[in-house]
Amino acid sequence: MTNRVFITGLGVVSAIGIGKDAFWNSTVEGKSGIKKITFFETSHLRSHIAGEITDFDPLKILDKKEIKDTDRVTHLALTAVDEAIKDSNISLSDDCALVVGTGLGGISTDNIQHKVYYTKGYRFVSPLTIPMGMYNATECHISKRYGIMGAGYTISTACASGLNAIGEGFRLIKEGYAQQALCGGTDATLSESIFCAWCAMRILSRRNDDPQGACRPYSKDRDGMVLGEGAGFVVLESEQSVIERSAKTYCEIVGYGLSHDANHITAPDVRGQAIAIKKALKFANIQPSEVDYINCHGTGTLLNDKVETDSIKNVFGEHAYKIPMSAIKPLIGHTLGASGAIGLIATCLAIKHSVIPPTINYTEPDPECDLDYTPNKARQKDINFALCNAFGFGGNNAVIVLRR
Repeated sequence: MTNRVFITGLGVVSAIGIGKDAFWNSTVEGKSGIKKITFFETSHLRSHIAGEITDFDPLKILDKKEIKDTDRVTHLALTAVDEAIKDSNISLSDDCALVVGTGLGGISTDNIQHKVYYTKGYRFVSPLTIPMGMYNATECHISKRYGIMGAGYTISTACASGLNAIGEGFRLIKEGYAQQALCGGTDATLSESIFCAWCAMRILSRRNDDPQGACRPYSKDRDGMVLGEGAGFVVLESEQSVIERSAKTYCEIVGYGLSHDANHITAPDVRGQAIAIKKALKFANIQPSEVDYINCHGTGTLLNDKVETDSIKNVFGEHAYKIPMSAIKPLIGHTLGASGAIGLIATCLAIKHSVIPPTINYTEPDPECDLDYTPNKARQKDINFALCNAFGFGGNNAVIVLRR
């Protein structure tokens, strides 16, 4: 059985907006949500900025007890899921598939309880630490809230988690395990000790006096990435499900490729990324010359941007110079396990509106990153086929192909 798979609902929670419309408007206008961190003190750290979601109120969909008993990573996810289901106007069946991606799960809970242990003692550690912090806690709460009893699992492949989750939901429908799938990614890692660890890696931007201009993918003067938090979820349906309920669709998923670098745990690799892109194109049964747009991983680090550029050249050859592409991390920060899912949502909306979103903060061409990154200003263009890339620590690579 080989079902066609369509995207019928989008939900996003990000530093530039909650809900697809607010998110898309800011994306097209190039309005960054990066700001000074307010969640904790940063004056002693190398970096002071992030994509915090400061206008988020979980009380809009959760009661006080639910909020108390769950981590912020779950709050973000449930809000994005609620948005996606409303957008799809779907009544989920109990055998709907559910796949959730997260890079670090309920790490904020873990951080808080470690602090309790070291300052107050073991007697004060919460008995909810494990159920709040475990990686599949979010999946459990989504399942319970919507009565989902179908196939599913939680995926943790670092920054590729969210896109892998959508790719796996696609496969579950494609192979006949489900007619519907709810899938996406979520991460809420803006807690003090984890942020200190990122600072220690020396890969965060230090443009603390210019938060909105800090993350500069593919620009020669880029100096590192900016962290963010967020969630992105989509509703997937088989063609049969779409027809039966006369559902609107954004686009069709036609290809999915994934690979390992088999190399360094943090440094990206051209061969591994190129393998994932080639597999996705082969799955979609299209030629590289048919691709009209690429939503790039684009973190803003010196090495990542060059490697991704080289990977695209490796697969597309001279056609690489003709493909408009862009990166949205300067707008929302690197949301880790949510980044691929949010990137895919941006790609869906680019197809729907025939608009290539910009890569903001592109100030200086880099001879080693010499493709068309749609610098600073959105562009009108009909898109028939689009790629979305997500490449994670650990050498996990995921690529999805969408068709109008």
